[in-house]
Amino acid sequence: MKYFSAQYIITNSGTPLKRAVISTEDDGTIIQIEDTLGDLQEKHSVEFHNGIIIPGFVNCHCHLELSHMKGSVRQGSGLGGFIEQVRNTRANNSESIIASAKTADNDMYTEGVNLCADICNTSFTFNIKRESRISYINLLEVFGVDPVRAVHRMAEIIRISEIAGDMNLAFSIVPHSVYSLSLPLFRLLRETNKYNKVTSIHFMETAGEVTFLEKHSGPVMTSYKQSGLLPAILETVKSHVDAVLNEITPAGNLILVHNTFTDRETIRKIKVRGNLFWCLCPNSNIYIENEIPPLNLLIEEGCNITIGTDSLASNYKLNMLEELKTLQSDFPSISIEEMVKWSTLNGAKALGEDDKFGKIEKGKRPGLLLLQNTDLQNMRLLPESFVTRLI
Repeated sequence: MKYFSAQYIITNSGTPLKRAVISTEDDGTIIQIEDTLGDLQEKHSVEFHNGIIIPGFVNCHCHLELSHMKGSVRQGSGLGGFIEQVRNTRANNSESIIASAKTADNDMYTEGVNLCADICNTSFTFNIKRESRISYINLLEVFGVDPVRAVHRMAEIIRISEIAGDMNLAFSIVPHSVYSLSLPLFRLLRETNKYNKVTSIHFMETAGEVTFLEKHSGPVMTSYKQSGLLPAILETVKSHVDAVLNEITPAGNLILVHNTFTDRETIRKIKVRGNLFWCLCPNSNIYIENEIPPLNLLIEEGCNITIGTDSLASNYKLNMLEELKTLQSDFPSISIEEMVKWSTLNGAKALGEDDKFGKIEKGKRPGLLLLQNTDLQNMRLLPESFVTRLI
């Protein structure tokens, strides 16, 4: 049995506790939280820390299998340029992919991640996840704008899902983005994933998506032409709203990833679906488009916000705290408590795993992190804030 205390403990059940004591089993299962009302009596068995104890992070969007591409993509090239560079430089060397992914998995755990939704285009990372200290939800991603190849694309991803199933790995088959699936592929996918617990989709990551869907023009269209991937017949959904309400499975939770160029009208129209979560990956958005999501708008509209890191092809680190620090810098009025909720409990809810993760609560095993070098008086993150794992 272990005992931990700190200046503050954010449990995600009520207001932060001052100098409370958390008792855990050796495996990290929470036994009890004792609220001392700030009056902690000295006990030799209690580890007291000068900082804030929080639950382990939940990374709601990652591409572990792109870890070998760190530094390979030019910053600020825009989404069209980013996709083209990934397509041209993405390695097929499984040894390189696996080695880099294993390092990234270990770094994520050390930096506080306990649960992760990971996008997969191959099965290369499956063995890593089976042995990882992080719990993974594998989101097997399908894409393709050629309607003639829709059946082939589905067959490819189903083969990968069978491997995941044979390895007893949690998975869902999901669409890549609104602009990267033909309408026939969307509809085949909807039949396949009608019972999904979790679905995610890259959503309004660039302004060019809207132009492509409405007019089949703009930078996304140019990227398809230059890559030779433009089919003889182009058949896409009409809009992001149409995709969410009519073409994506209504089952389970839907995580909309990035949202860099989302707007109030779109938010209000699609909220009728329910079970929506809005995942922000601000450092990736800055890396690709030099833009940041409209956080204040999402808060005003009552959106359920979660946090992700995206990939090392579009980020310098898979570090959840660095994402929060970026948001704190651009939106200084947001409290640590609110951001911890986004990056822990909301993520666990989005992935349907809040019975185990996201809260410091009796019976759960969320992981415990110590957040240090913060502004405790105003409960704000600082550029020098850092996190260490307690359990």
